[in-house]
Amino acid sequence: MLTVHHLNNSRSQRVLWLLEELGVPYEVKRYDRDPQTMLAPPELRAVHPLGKSPVITEDGMVLAETGAIVEYILDRHGAGRLQPAKDGAHWWPYRHWMHHAEGSAMPPLVMTLQLNRAAERVPPEAGAALAKIRDGFVAPGLERMKQYWNDALAETGWFAGPEMTAADIMMSFPIEAAAHRAPFGEAQPNPARFLERIHALPAYRRALERGGPYAYP
Repeated sequence: MLTVHHLNNSRSQRVLWLLEELGVPYEVKRYDRDPQTMLAPPELRAVHPLGKSPVITEDGMVLAETGAIVEYILDRHGAGRLQPAKDGAHWWPYRHWMHHAEGSAMPPLVMTLQLNRAAERVPPEAGAALAKIRDGFVAPGLERMKQYWNDALAETGWFAGPEMTAADIMMSFPIEAAAHRAPFGEAQPNPARFLERIHALPAYRRALERGGPYAYP
């Protein structure tokens, strides 16, 4: 049986959603963040040396990193579902978005979160300096990326072709995070429509029932 080591308010929610979309049987082992540090509990290090989530275990195999986990599940359990045809026009855009989600999208969002948190915990002068770094260095690139996402969704409402794929599952986390940490403007309506669309999916709702509600600071 495949087991998802699931941390609340984390990227592992995407793994639950993928498994629900595919109808793959799985177990959930839940872990809760430290309410003060928001870090994963030390028990996760007993599963994987990095002590982070998501991690899955199956048949003695331990695998971390969301993108690798999604690809493993698709290869072993997907039977071609949630992927475009490898010889079709949407294959490489699909591969791009699968990697973009963590490689390009999440770093500025994590930086925004950490700078915001740090600014709240230091004297006003230091907080102003951190805000200047955020607004001058991180925010411009993030704004370009948000427009890029909006434009990518304009044609079909999905990231890689006319149907939902695993790339949309991967991109859901940065879109959710951006909506809370760096809200989309009036000229960027498509990410909000994307979120409305996935939130209404039965499998997405079942994943929340299994993993519990999650929030983005």
